Amino acid sequence: MKEISFISLNKARWSNFEKQLDSPGSISPDDLADQYILLTNDLSYARTFYPESGIVDYLNGLSAKSHSLIYRNKKEKSSRLLSFWVKELPVALYEARKDFLWSLIIFSISIMIGVAGAIADSDLIRLILGDAYVNMTLDNIAKGDPLGVYGKMTPFLMFLSITFNNVYVSFVAFLFGVLTPLGTAYVLFRNGVMVGSFITFFFQQSLGTVASITIMIHGTLELSAIVLAGGAGILLGKSILFPGTYTRKDSFLKGVRRGTKIMLGLVPFFVIAAWIESYITRHYNTMSTLSAILIIALSLGLILWYFVIVPYYVYRKTNSNEKHRNPN
Repeated sequence: MKEISFISLNKARWSNFEKQLDSPGSISPDDLADQYILLTNDLSYARTFYPESGIVDYLNGLSAKSHSLIYRNKKEKSSRLLSFWVKELPVALYEARKDFLWSLIIFSISIMIGVAGAIADSDLIRLILGDAYVNMTLDNIAKGDPLGVYGKMTPFLMFLSITFNNVYVSFVAFLFGVLTPLGTAYVLFRNGVMVGSFITFFFQQSLGTVASITIMIHGTLELSAIVLAGGAGILLGKSILFPGTYTRKDSFLKGVRRGTKIMLGLVPFFVIAAWIESYITRHYNTMSTLSAILIIALSLGLILWYFVIVPYYVYRKTNSNEKHRNPN
């Protein structure tokens, strides 16, 4: 590539980054790291092909300035945790909103397929859920405790087991994004069909309403978090397929960072869901319907507030602040 073409291709990005370095508050630590990586790649390229050019000095100075800012930011750890929850994660969630929507669509269609399949062939339920589980549930129904599975273990052991399983399933959904979005779509499809078959089984036993309400006591948080994890996986897969102006490697690394940030943000919600399932859902027989609906409503409100409303307003505020700092 000729030097003039190299400069023309990257000049706008360098200029924008230089403006951001003059206003450190306008760039997040992750974006700073991403831009620094790209800049050092450009510097290495310029040193190789245009060693006598002034562009090498320019890029070297810009790299030194950004390195200094990164080093200085490492000292600001006291407020990083708060910043993660109130700014970094909400912005990452907003930027991935289309990926979450695709994940929700795939998961919803999979549930409907599971319902349709179980209605068409009752043997499918045993194939998906397993004979042991179906037989155990039928025995519980005969005893008048259809969802007695939630009371089989001590609350604490159940809490640990469910937390591990929820986190495991969510990270599998995320990491399968390495196989492109189709990998994550497969995990979402498998879990969606299972949920659809499970609900259909109870409706076939004339227990659909009580089962649905009981499951959603903890499932509102649990299933929402799985959909969000699927969105992070789709984001990861897209970073490989569609690198845009980045190299495929840099795009992938950026996708890993953004996806991991989202996954870390989901962990507390999986823990809360596991606690509800272990300590509250087991009392479904003695809990009033109103209490169950209240828990479901509060859980849904929490999901909508933190994963939909907060990201929108934080992103809009952040974008507005950046425009004020860089009007041109």
